[in-house]
Amino acid sequence: MKHTRMKLTVLASSLMLASAALHADNHDARAIAERLVDEHFQNSTLSREEQIEELLWFAEAAEPFRGMSISTVAEGLATHEYERDVLAEAFTELTGIEVTHNIINEGDLVDTMQNQMQSGNSIYDGFINDSDAIGTHIRYGTTINLSEAMENEWADFTSPTLDLDDFIGIQYTTGPDGSIYQLPAQQFANLYWFRYDWFEREDLQEQFRDIYGYDLGVPTNWTAYEEIAEFFTEHVGEIDGQRVYGHMDYGRRDPSLGWRFHDSWLSMAGMGSPGVPFGNPVDDWGIRVDEESRPVGASVTRGGGTNAPASVFAMQKAVDWLNAYAPEEAQGMTFGEAGPVPAQGQIAQQIFWYTAFTADMTDPSVPVTDDEGNPKWRMAPSPVGPYWEEGMKVGYQDVGSWTFFDSTPEDRRTAAWLFGQFTVSKSVSLEKLMHGLTPIRESDIFSDQMTELAPKLGGLVEFYRSPNESNWTPTGTNVPDYPRMAPLWWQNLAPVMSGEVTPQEGLDNLAGAMDDIMARLARANVFETYAPVLNDEQDAEYWFEQDGAPKPKLDDEMPQGTTIPYDQMMEEWMAAGTR
Repeated sequence: MKHTRMKLTVLASSLMLASAALHADNHDARAIAERLVDEHFQNSTLSREEQIEELLWFAEAAEPFRGMSISTVAEGLATHEYERDVLAEAFTELTGIEVTHNIINEGDLVDTMQNQMQSGNSIYDGFINDSDAIGTHIRYGTTINLSEAMENEWADFTSPTLDLDDFIGIQYTTGPDGSIYQLPAQQFANLYWFRYDWFEREDLQEQFRDIYGYDLGVPTNWTAYEEIAEFFTEHVGEIDGQRVYGHMDYGRRDPSLGWRFHDSWLSMAGMGSPGVPFGNPVDDWGIRVDEESRPVGASVTRGGGTNAPASVFAMQKAVDWLNAYAPEEAQGMTFGEAGPVPAQGQIAQQIFWYTAFTADMTDPSVPVTDDEGNPKWRMAPSPVGPYWEEGMKVGYQDVGSWTFFDSTPEDRRTAAWLFGQFTVSKSVSLEKLMHGLTPIRESDIFSDQMTELAPKLGGLVEFYRSPNESNWTPTGTNVPDYPRMAPLWWQNLAPVMSGEVTPQEGLDNLAGAMDDIMARLARANVFETYAPVLNDEQDAEYWFEQDGAPKPKLDDEMPQGTTIPYDQMMEEWMAAGTR
């Protein structure tokens, strides 16, 4: 009896010590949460107490993994650098999980992801990978189905305040089965960019009207874009003693040249089918799928659009505009080299400009801001080509998204899932947006803070508040293997840009290479679902006679140029309603 009482006394003491330790841990976690909110996350759509409660959930949920080290990876954007420099350290302090958030270039990230998927080796515990690979993730069976995981093994590790409906890009990370495979972490679009101050000058407006017979304004078709490019390059030529150009692009044989084209250049001209987000049955790569979401071909002879007349028109314009209206050195530039050029002050417009450069464009030291730091430029919807029709996507959005693989040990994968959620939680997402300007949450976009910032951002906030924003979409589910197929674009289209082959020859080569890879993947039986089943080849005229894409060549590919005043366009955009 005495021995039993002693054991009970020891047990009671242990319970009291455990309770005291738990109380101390909770007290410490609250102190850490309060300090993080006050020092780092003052901008949020949540109240301070709601932020603290959300952060405390992470501290509690992470308890089984305290002391663990995990490694995650993202590409080099200001948003991801903020995750590395601020959010990883905050998460580690809050949860006791040591996070190394690696920043590498996009090409290496895609190669590493492909390596992990194929080898089964765990290289990183979590990837921020573009949603462009959604077609890959739904087919190979190695990517964690987030919808299923949140209902099962991650049920206790999924934040009750995650609020998936608040993510503006969640539809892009969703498969044909309705399951979510990736969680958006950042988002940016390609839009039209122009020098608003130059377009508003009465002398230039009068000169343009005298030459072209219509008003200088935001171009709504490719004819107007070309004529504005010609106007500034050849007729204006110089402003304030500086040589100016009506177009900016890049043409060096480099992997980044592929982004120039598979990020929706052909669909901007009107190559694909109506249907948002991706075009159905022909998407923005020109790949056709059947009713069961199985790719059946990219070549026109198989019902695809990659080498269709609309695509040939688009490539010809890319070549012509680069050679005639951009600075000569642009032909030898890569994406990274060309991106900062418009901020230097000599470019009048750019048809295809990534909003990821917004932060660089708002630096008070650059020539494209005034003495008060206000932008002299604006962003607007890109003009569409002659083959485009209502109901089609208008342009591209990059949606970098958290992605996890079954090759990662479950405990490290779950810890990485917690970190991923932390980086997109409402406690930190608005602060991250204000640093990187790559929005992911509707609540952040409509926040008072973004309303206040809007005048400094040249139309970014207005774009994301417009319901029309949903017409800018990433690469979709028709592409069965993004890592293998994306390089085909620059490899086959770089010779077009350099003049070695014609646009038709380059696109024929590209479409044939895409069909060959899809056929090989089908024979290899590597896909769990939605495997390609290529159509038999038929004469192109057969497909041109069918409804929709691929479309036959138009008699007039350069109709009358049309423009719209920027301020009127923005009024119409915002009048379209809200989400």
